[in-house]
Amino acid sequence: MIFICVKWKVKPEHADAWPELAKDFTAATRAEEGNIFFEWSRSVEDPNQYVLIEAFRDDAAEAHVGSDHFKQAQVDLPQYVQETPLVRNVLMEGDHWDRLGEFEIS
Repeated sequence: MIFICVKWKVKPEHADAWPELAKDFTAATRAEEGNIFFEWSRSVEDPNQYVLIEAFRDDAAEAHVGSDHFKQAQVDLPQYVQETPLVRNVLMEGDHWDRLGEFEIS
């Protein structure tokens, strides 16, 4: 799978509304055939930062970037962010979450 993590620094005046502002993009991405997960979290240290973790099967990320909803998000979302989002993306084996053995609950 292709695992992607993106840090979005949202303008303070839009931070509380970010989940709603990204709602259509989120729903459309989650509906993509190759999407495994697409999840937003808000930083506990910086309330203006959202972290997006997403994963796609095989080459599905290419279809995602070429989709109409991705292109629309490129038009709509930049007005709400302070800076270019930071991204990491890694090709990983499997398509699931592993258990954290160091904190195994019996």
